[in-house]
Amino acid sequence: MKASHLLAVLCIFFMTSVNAQKIEWLTFEEAVERSVSDESPKKIFIDVYTDWCGWCKKMDATTFSDPEVAAYMNERFYMVKFDAESTADVNFKGKVFKFQKQGRRGFHELAYALLQGRLSYPSVVFLNEKQELLSPVPGYRESEEFLDIARYFGDDIFLHTKWADYMASIANK
Repeated sequence: MKASHLLAVLCIFFMTSVNAQKIEWLTFEEAVERSVSDESPKKIFIDVYTDWCGWCKKMDATTFSDPEVAAYMNERFYMVKFDAESTADVNFKGKVFKFQKQGRRGFHELAYALLQGRLSYPSVVFLNEKQELLSPVPGYRESEEFLDIARYFGDDIFLHTKWADYMASIANK
């Protein structure tokens, strides 16, 4: 009887471990380095957030904690969390991006560039394998909607299908 209990506990532990996949978050610099050094580079995904953003925290707790989201994103992208109010300089493509003090807080020039001047949180950004901007996407997203957006870029659907056509096709599934 004890052996069967042990086996049951091990099975539950194994199933929980498999289902509890988590996103492997990198720094921006680590993601860029990997995209340059890996033989088969991935695209880069950037979660642009701030410490005070409640919807950013909710997206971390729900969307980014979803095992299906984590599995897909880890497979297709180098995953970056970038604090839009970080004070550390970032060297990217020959330019040094810095923190800019403004009002009570301020913003990081890299966040400003990636979000095309529209500082809204949470926002996510997709870069291709050459670190070129594909698109920023503002706003909180639940897992299913987020995965639809991520697949549009991660599966290269954007190369041959307009966004509106893609959205119409998934609305009919």
